[in-house]
Amino acid sequence: MAPIVRLLAQTASVESRVCVTAQHRQMLDQVLKLFDIQPQYDLNLMRDDQSLAQLSAAIFTHLDPVFSDFKPDWVLAQGDTTTVAITSLLSYFNRIKFGHVEAGLRTHDKWQPFPEEINRRVAGVTADLHFAPTEWSKQNLLREGIAENIIKVTGNPVIDALHFVSKQAEPQEITQLTTRLLRREDHPSRNDINKLILVTAHRRENFGKPLEDICHALIALAKRGDVEIVYPVHLNPNVQEPVNRLLKGVDHITLLPPLDYLPLVHLMKHAALILTDSGGIQEEAPAFGIPTLVLRDVTERPEGVSAGTLKLVGTETSFIVQEAKRLLEDESAYAEMARAANPYGDGQAAEKIVQALLGT
Repeated sequence: MAPIVRLLAQTASVESRVCVTAQHRQMLDQVLKLFDIQPQYDLNLMRDDQSLAQLSAAIFTHLDPVFSDFKPDWVLAQGDTTTVAITSLLSYFNRIKFGHVEAGLRTHDKWQPFPEEINRRVAGVTADLHFAPTEWSKQNLLREGIAENIIKVTGNPVIDALHFVSKQAEPQEITQLTTRLLRREDHPSRNDINKLILVTAHRRENFGKPLEDICHALIALAKRGDVEIVYPVHLNPNVQEPVNRLLKGVDHITLLPPLDYLPLVHLMKHAALILTDSGGIQEEAPAFGIPTLVLRDVTERPEGVSAGTLKLVGTETSFIVQEAKRLLEDESAYAEMARAANPYGDGQAAEKIVQALLGT
């Protein structure tokens, strides 16, 4: 949302304010700082181990007074978090127009991802404007009975944000990390460099055995000796426990604390291959031409699969290893994925979204 926030702030005919629920406090604050955004309303709702019901109730009761205070004509929210679903409902209750950014993503399985699939469907029912990132997303909305005149295909502003951040100087921590990991000490020539595999895995549906199977796949890949695996580990205890138990101390695997967005983007630029269950990275990696294996059985971003930038591999250990090895060893297979066009936009989504709002 940062590119949209910044553009609205620069638009003379618009009075805009930013409200954050802080559903993910630590991840939020570093992004606000990076984009120089100061929220006018910070609900600070993050609590340890709170349930989805508790979070939902807190959003309802704390966001409603914000609407009463500011009395907006439009409310915008992006994606499929619990914050988005409740905000869309609360906008409806207050008869305020709601614009859903990143609209129309679907797996058509309410349990995958949980609870995101239902969150975005709720937003889809209540929205007055749907900003779909792709034509495929638009078609999903049309099949659900949404009128075509309130669907705008804009691309995803995550690509706008990515372009903004990638042009900034690489953080020293990333330069030092990649220099240390990728240069083989016994073969210092430029042609003998380890390949970096970036891993992010944290989704709820992968908690338990699926995440353990992913870890076993990483162990098998690390034994090759010609790769370095870097895994920034989500703070959720359901991720921390199995990852540290299985991967801590394994040669050629580096576990990091969660990375801020700026260093993560620059670390991505060094990666030869990405393994992820993250939604955003499925859109960002193709912008850098990095083949990406998706650690899920289904994805709400099949455009990347169709375009050839992504491949669904699930969480079965042997299949992850098989597909990763294929890309690491088959130059033609690697090049085919690396050259595929990014279907998620041209970096002008924020401008298209603001123009659509001004036209209402």
